[in-house]
Amino acid sequence: MADIVGHAEYEFDLSGGNLCLDFANTVNRRQDPDGATDHINCHGDLVSFAEQCELISPEQGNDLRAHAARERSRANRAFRKSLILRESLFRAFSAIAAGNSVEQPDLRRIEGAALEALRHRTLSGHRDNYQWEWKSEPGAKDQFDRILWPIAQSAAELLTSGKLDAVRQCEAATCAWLFLDESRNHSRRWCDMSICGNREKARRHYQRKHR
Repeated sequence: MADIVGHAEYEFDLSGGNLCLDFANTVNRRQDPDGATDHINCHGDLVSFAEQCELISPEQGNDLRAHAARERSRANRAFRKSLILRESLFRAFSAIAAGNSVEQPDLRRIEGAALEALRHRTLSGHRDNYQWEWKSEPGAKDQFDRILWPIAQSAAELLTSGKLDAVRQCEAATCAWLFLDESRNHSRRWCDMSICGNREKARRHYQRKHR
């Protein structure tokens, strides 16, 4: 059975500009068959991602890890469910970045996850300070899915927003990370200029020099 602890020391790159894109980007170098690295390998990694995105508090993260240690089967089901959603998100927004329509199976999967998330939203507050919160009772069967709710919501909100024309895919040959191009002249080409941008410039310089 899969490990449920994870590697809390890994620092996820959150440069996508949107939660659902950051989640889709948890695989490094997707286009490199020999160098691709998946950083979500168990439910514990999913918890670490949620903590770093501040979807849950460290206390909530520790609570989830403790429950996962006791209920490994449910935790692993939630982990596998998260990977299925992540790949649909990647395919959907990659298609949009390329100017294409989202395939229906991926659209329906995102829709289903977003509708499920809505069931767990509740308004809380008092007087003039109200806000949406996520509702999951301690020990509830769906507690291991709670990390997916805000991710699914962010995907649905992005799909129905006016920002779809800003969705881009990194132009580096092996990267394929997704991001929102919110630069002034909408000319951002790489997920991270200091990494993929410099690597691509160096590669092109080498190719020109050795022609």
